[in-house]
Amino acid sequence: MNYFLAKTDPGTYTVHQFQTEKSTTWDGVTNAQAVAVIRTMRPGDRVLLYHSGGQSAIVGLARVLSEPRPDSANPKSSVVDLEFVRLLDPPTTLAEIKASGLFNDWALVRQSRLSTMAAPGEFIAWLRKRYPSVKL
Repeated sequence: MNYFLAKTDPGTYTVHQFQTEKSTTWDGVTNAQAVAVIRTMRPGDRVLLYHSGGQSAIVGLARVLSEPRPDSANPKSSVVDLEFVRLLDPPTTLAEIKASGLFNDWALVRQSRLSTMAAPGEFIAWLRKRYPSVKL
C-alpha cells in the first residue's frame, strides 16, 4: 500500500462534503507532475486529504477505489475514484509539519503549489505517532 497527499481548496470542495458523499472522483488536477502521481495510484492506496487556501492542514483520510483513468474533461489529466475513510482530528497543520524539521525535502514543504504528491513512509510513521488510535 502506498500513501499520497491530495490538496483541495475548501472553497471548492471540503472534506465534510466528501464525508457526506462517501466517495468521489478526484479530478481537476492539471499540473503535469501531480497528474503523474495520480497515474501511480492503485486501489487500496491511502490518500491524506489536505485543505489548502488558508487552513493548510491534513484533515482527512481516503482510500483509492479505482485504477487511474483519463479525465474525460481534460485529455492531459487523469482521475481516480476515492472513498472517504475518516476525519483526522485534530488536523495536522503545515506549520506543525515544518516545525518538526523532519520533512524539509518533501514536496509538501518544498513545492507548496503542488496539488498531489506521494507521502513518504517516514511521514506516515510520524503521523501514526500523532494518531495512535487511527489505522492509517
